Amino acid sequence: MVASLNIAAPTIVHETRLTSLQCVHRGKVRDVYAIDEHSLLIIATDRLSAFDVILPDPIPGKGRILNSISNFWFAATSHIIRNHLLDRPLAEVLPDAAERAQAEGRGVIARRLKALPIEAVVRGYLIGSGWKDYQSTGQVCGITLPRGLRQAEKLPETIFTPATKAAVGDHDENISFEAAAGLVGTEMAARVRDTAIALYHFAAAHAAERGIIIADTKFEFGLAPDGELVLIDEALTPDSSRFWPASSYQVGSSPPSFDKQFVRDYLETLDWNKRAPGPRLPASVIAQTAANYEEALRRLTGPALA
Repeated sequence: MVASLNIAAPTIVHETRLTSLQCVHRGKVRDVYAIDEHSLLIIATDRLSAFDVILPDPIPGKGRILNSISNFWFAATSHIIRNHLLDRPLAEVLPDAAERAQAEGRGVIARRLKALPIEAVVRGYLIGSGWKDYQSTGQVCGITLPRGLRQAEKLPETIFTPATKAAVGDHDENISFEAAAGLVGTEMAARVRDTAIALYHFAAAHAAERGIIIADTKFEFGLAPDGELVLIDEALTPDSSRFWPASSYQVGSSPPSFDKQFVRDYLETLDWNKRAPGPRLPASVIAQTAANYEEALRRLTGPALA
């Protein structure tokens, strides 16, 4: 399945305002509306968060790109795990054309499930908070790594490094597998770990054929009433993953990327305490970020490189 998206002149959606459905949650990026007791409408806006702070400037077309990439991966990984998507037309839920326009191309109808209280982070390379933890302790989330690893180096084996799910405005916190097991149970934590790593390995192989290294990614899972583990929220997007162009990858520094690391790198140059309110972004940073997201969509969902 190849996703297609015309984002030549995207409509910017910073926040949706639907009156026919009850808004039950506004996350860092997604607005969630209740349809009934079994289903939700989830809309990916153009909001951008960095360091767990929602920035004041949206990225044009971002929500539609996230939606297209997630839907691509949901379909491609259905042999590994079921996902939360329901096959219902948007017009059935939003018959009013004006309201439907806010969700067109960026909204999905999904099963209403109980979300697990952890984020399933999988790392194939040493970067980000994992690199910072390794520098100070030699470990990442309680996992001892070999000495002498360098920034952005491929890890000897893929590791599962869970995190807590912070409220909007708060910071996620890396935790050990044991801490995750304390939150969801040892058996469930193991199921989440094994499924997340399987998803990562599948996606990393697909991306490699398209000139992209997936350095790390995070998944969220929910539970169906019968206890079935289900992939929810988003999957392998530039918001939830680090995508590096393989052609320019070098060990020893933070590589260029097709994700929001470009924004993080810019923010690191500012005198900002990483607390709300976030700083405004220059037009050049907004434009380059939009281009990075579009390139991720093109590469991941298009044909493999020759």
